[in-house]
Amino acid sequence: MDEPRVKPANPCFGSGPTAKRPGWSTAVLERALVGRSHRSREAKARLVEVCERSRRLLGIPADYRIAIMPGSDTGAFEAAMWSLLGPRGVDVLAFESFGEAWLVDVEKQLKLPDVRALKAPYGELPELGRIDFDRDVVLCWNGTTSGVRVPNGDWIPDDRRGLVLCDATSAAFAMELPWSKLDVVTWSWQKVLGGEAQHGMLVLSPRAVARLEAWSPPWPLPKLFRLTSKGKLAAGIFAGETINTPSMLAVEDALDGLAWAEAIGGLPALVARCRRNLAVLERLVEARRGFGFLAQRPEIRSPTSVCLTLDDPAIAPLEEARKQTVVKEMTSLLAEAAVAYDIASYRDAPAGLRIWCGATVETADLEALVPWLVFALETVKRRLAAG
Repeated sequence: MDEPRVKPANPCFGSGPTAKRPGWSTAVLERALVGRSHRSREAKARLVEVCERSRRLLGIPADYRIAIMPGSDTGAFEAAMWSLLGPRGVDVLAFESFGEAWLVDVEKQLKLPDVRALKAPYGELPELGRIDFDRDVVLCWNGTTSGVRVPNGDWIPDDRRGLVLCDATSAAFAMELPWSKLDVVTWSWQKVLGGEAQHGMLVLSPRAVARLEAWSPPWPLPKLFRLTSKGKLAAGIFAGETINTPSMLAVEDALDGLAWAEAIGGLPALVARCRRNLAVLERLVEARRGFGFLAQRPEIRSPTSVCLTLDDPAIAPLEEARKQTVVKEMTSLLAEAAVAYDIASYRDAPAGLRIWCGATVETADLEALVPWLVFALETVKRRLAAG
């Protein structure tokens, strides 16, 4: 098979940090308030703007609180768990590496006595009907390392007694989130809108705020996790007064991503871009060129972090370690050709490829990538056959 002639214009298909939005350049940072205090009136206005533009784009209810948190999505979600969990039993959904990490934190770090782990292998979801909503629930809306998403929010009851804590880091801005069903939602700037890393977003429902003010955890809370002061919500954190110093360069970049999202048509346009991108890889799998989906059921397949398996008859029977070697050879070939960077499957996931199809990725680039994926697979197969 000959080497394809056309390459993607942007070879950045990694799952975080992700590709910058089309047309991005460092010129968008020229207005950044570098050298200014983040507590100045002008800087605080920029921080509030990030929160309120996010609210409008995502359709977050007016009575939900929004904060910028340190430590990306991880920091935001950890702050929520350490501050809110404890008064009820907890059901944790673990169907990929981040859900597993939240389970470890709940069991081993917080040491909560009443925890149920609802697990599923990579490529599948736990049985949602087993969840007890009299308990608190911890889940990832979209499994960044498994390519699996929950199909909708219909399974979450409106009359639940527990809180639903949702890590939405690779779902926000790419999928419709049922806000009335969720009490805590977190994401990071480095995912669907292609922002810079280190900063995360935390959204709290009125029910979550009520829990914060009624519950005092028995464990010490690091300063970066403290969302209350003297038993009340630390309102300033949800009004642009960040817990620690944010990067105003990253803030300016986040505002640029939000402005781009608004300009192309808001959330419906972002969702449509992700779906068109997924469709490119669906056509590849349908053509039976040696690739499959780790998430075989279409209704739970992620349109952002798309995970492919190597289903070629020459590769599929190999043991896992050998498959990992094949993946390494394929991804090295693609990276050296400046065709695709950072697309190997996550280290804990089955051997395969993980291709980011979020809104900042151009469909034409994915279309140009597909022949290269086939070329890389066929090239490595020939090497295997030659011994």
